[in-house]
Amino acid sequence: MITYEERVLNALGDHTRRAVLERLRGGSRSVGEIAEGMEVSRPAVSQHLKILKAARLVTVHAEGTRRVYAVDTRGIESLRKWLEGFWDEALTAFKVMAEREATKERKQ
Repeated sequence: MITYEERVLNALGDHTRRAVLERLRGGSRSVGEIAEGMEVSRPAVSQHLKILKAARLVTVHAEGTRRVYAVDTRGIESLRKWLEGFWDEALTAFKVMAEREATKERKQ
């Protein structure tokens, strides 16, 4: 079974999806607005949005006949927390190594 983090990283592994997400940083947009000026078709953008939505990186709501997409801050926050776990592990490892070196120096 694929984990949430794997789904997010897989979604962000595609440069077009990253570009779509980047366009949404400026605020909510319709599919047509997102697709405008991109090198892929509007239906392709819709498929990319479907993957980003499944990864909980974007939300969608209806405004009349349009579907409007926005960054899902909850998904971004979950990803940030997951990545911070690596930082915490790195800092812990650094602390252990620094303490070992300090102990060695005191013994010399």
